[in-house]
Amino acid sequence: MPEPVRTTCPYCGVGCGVLAKPQPDGSLEVAGDPEHPANFGRLCSKGSALGETMSLDDRLLYPEIDGKRASWDAALDHVARGFRETIAAYGPGSVAFYVSGQILTEDYYVANKLMKGFVGAANIDTNSRLCMASSVAGHRRAFGSDTVPGTYEDLEQADLVVITGSNLAWCHPVLYQRLAAAKEKRPSMKVVLIDPRRTMTADIADQHLAIAPDGDTALFAGLLRHIWENGIVSKTYIEKYTQGFNTALEAASEFSPDRVASESGLVVGEVEAFFQLFAATERVVTVYSQGVNQAVSGTVKVNAIINCHLATGRIGRPGMGPFSVTGQPNAMGGREVGGLANMLAAHMDIENASHRDLVQRFWNAPRIADKPGLKAVEMFQAVAEGRIRAIWIMATNPVDSMPDADAVAAALKACPLVVVSDVVADTDTLAHAHVKLPSAAWGEKDGTVTNSERRISRQRAFLPLPGEARPDWWQLAEVGKRMGFARAFGFRNAAEIFREHAALSALENAGARDFDIGAYSGISQSEYDGMAPFQWPQRAGEDRRRTRFFSEGGFFHADRKARFVPVHPQPRDVTGKDYPWTLNTGRVRDHWHTLTRTGKSARLSAHMAEPYGELHPADAARLGIAEAELVRIESPHGSVVVRALLTDRQRRGSVFVPMHWTDRYAASGRIGAVAAPVTDPFSGQPALKNVAVRISRFAAALYGFAVSARRPDMRDADYWAMARAKEGWRTEMAFAAKIEAPDAFFRRVLGLSEDSAVETIAYHDARRGDHRLAAFDGARLVGALHLSREPVAVSRGFAVEQLAACHDDPRSRFRVIAGRAGADRPDPGAIVCSCFGVGVNDIAAAIRAGCGSVEAVGKATSAGTNCGSCRAEIKGIIDAARIIAAE
Repeated sequence: MPEPVRTTCPYCGVGCGVLAKPQPDGSLEVAGDPEHPANFGRLCSKGSALGETMSLDDRLLYPEIDGKRASWDAALDHVARGFRETIAAYGPGSVAFYVSGQILTEDYYVANKLMKGFVGAANIDTNSRLCMASSVAGHRRAFGSDTVPGTYEDLEQADLVVITGSNLAWCHPVLYQRLAAAKEKRPSMKVVLIDPRRTMTADIADQHLAIAPDGDTALFAGLLRHIWENGIVSKTYIEKYTQGFNTALEAASEFSPDRVASESGLVVGEVEAFFQLFAATERVVTVYSQGVNQAVSGTVKVNAIINCHLATGRIGRPGMGPFSVTGQPNAMGGREVGGLANMLAAHMDIENASHRDLVQRFWNAPRIADKPGLKAVEMFQAVAEGRIRAIWIMATNPVDSMPDADAVAAALKACPLVVVSDVVADTDTLAHAHVKLPSAAWGEKDGTVTNSERRISRQRAFLPLPGEARPDWWQLAEVGKRMGFARAFGFRNAAEIFREHAALSALENAGARDFDIGAYSGISQSEYDGMAPFQWPQRAGEDRRRTRFFSEGGFFHADRKARFVPVHPQPRDVTGKDYPWTLNTGRVRDHWHTLTRTGKSARLSAHMAEPYGELHPADAARLGIAEAELVRIESPHGSVVVRALLTDRQRRGSVFVPMHWTDRYAASGRIGAVAAPVTDPFSGQPALKNVAVRISRFAAALYGFAVSARRPDMRDADYWAMARAKEGWRTEMAFAAKIEAPDAFFRRVLGLSEDSAVETIAYHDARRGDHRLAAFDGARLVGALHLSREPVAVSRGFAVEQLAACHDDPRSRFRVIAGRAGADRPDPGAIVCSCFGVGVNDIAAAIRAGCGSVEAVGKATSAGTNCGSCRAEIKGIIDAARIIAAE
């Protein structure tokens, strides 16, 4: 057997090393790489399940033009001609690229070079605009460059870790596991969680500040004042390495604890306790993510955090500093090559004439973009207005992920030329493509990614390219050649692109710019193939080492000093009489983006199988919504219908809805359609954490649940949400009116013809409105349907298992109708541990048997003993059981 291939996980920005080993039966064995410095062998639930997402059943394998298969030559000629003719008629600003943190640095580099240096416009932006743009803007304002100062080790070395606007446990699970392990070894370490919801990250928090949406600006402004008043400032650091402290302090001086409490929704005692803890602790890391960035005041929030670290000199030293954790595997790599509309390659500034000259000379480009291009929200508005007439979308699904997503769909539908490069054949965005280009997927493509601590790692191919799929960089280079730029785009492999990228980073640099990987500008193919993970900067002639920035100044403004940025927090309540609730969007533990990868795994779907709205029980009671009923969430832009999840973890007046569901998996779950296209004025990042909505009960006359061997036909349901199950599908559904002919409906759902030979058994209780049906083809279950006037009380885990079971015994068929196993097979309940299929009832039984710790539950059930992503939930179940026992 060959040795496993060392590669990098394609999910979040932690950038975990993966050992991938294809098996003779076509499966993929996946393990964490114990030598990779990001994860040291750990993987989360998503990474552990990568082998379950590699099937080709839904892949885009051949180019298409207007829905018909085409050759690569025809497709590339069509794209090049369309872009050339559009530019000739309407100018360079009439075309655009919308790319993704899912593509590799080499792909990003070629896209940026083609658009900014050869088309001559800067209309290239990325879905990282929705993720980290406010961090970029805040870094550039404070540091003079988009520099993340610290390393992951700082989280383990800190005495206080402040986590704000990040559900680290679910969104960056391996970082969370590293932090949790460090706290367990050193209990004196303190963790503060700042989040409107009590997320699973609160499991290790010593203090949870359930802050009001956008209240964190006032909190950190008040912290700066507290630092000054209590003599915690580092006057030496401020005087030697910064400018503007007095102006920033003056702006913050109005924010007493009372005012901070008023504007943040906290109580004064909580505010003062946090301030005192921060002031008294030298080694502090502040970790932040989308909860900070995805706001109208996102950039201001970033600078409010950085101000506190600059004022105390707690930056760039072990265990100290502001730390932006990126959401995607290559959000950082895209920033390095200028993948954002307002940046040039190699962290150079598009507004800087000398930088433009340097890049143009290096590329030998006929022109260079001389002003920022359109950012993501502006870009699709320009498509809608006809100012952009040709757009190339790569590895992202904006019809679902963008705010005001219905308007994005309408814009693409009217656009004269839409090109989409993707790996799957059916997404909500591909439905609007004139040209579809099949891309290489993870495991097939070759290149690099950069994680949140500036560590560049290789993604290596270990599978052959299926069908006619090709790397994104190759597609871009071929179009560049066809547009007349053959000499500039003659790349033969990813190593050549990386060499050019590295050489540009070092050109006329000499420490003037933060990003420099000149040590790799002469890397050979074999050296590239074997390249180990490294952190930048890595300048030519220097030894490889772990790096931090700014402990002794060295900022990248012209005078090499940092800038304090005065912040002026203003209360921002977006709600009103018509839309009185606040919507917050985000991720769940086991799913990723728009389900094109994780949606293929039955194991990952078992944890959260349908979109939901997380409401406080008191708010639900006020709205007349019971547990597991359906709710409609509306804004002026669109609406969704989702399952109600009632929990006191949620802040009153707010609702949380995950971002993942699309029209492929749910009838009405695209939460991007509800979000307003409101953006931060500095970064252009949308405000996806504070959206005004109204909430109402969806009046269902009938609820349903089905399992089926084939994807079911749900055209007759008013609500549905489906997910992969082992050997088939599981589907939730609801209807505004009762179904007059359940048997006929059941056959339509399963796609059974009138003369189908399957055997059907049924139970009907017309008085109660209960209907239960099952169809068998020999000993195999074809499908089962349960209908009820109330949310269906069926063991989902048991029902799903029946698709893989043998039903020769008539008693087993009646158990399918009953929807539960016999007394000898207890219902596991809702799945908590995806790795081993352990449910909440299994864990509760272990607790009743005397298991009082996560480790004890793991020993009894295996839950939490593989990837560890569910450990916080297990602890929550244990804690809840203790509270009940004490009452």
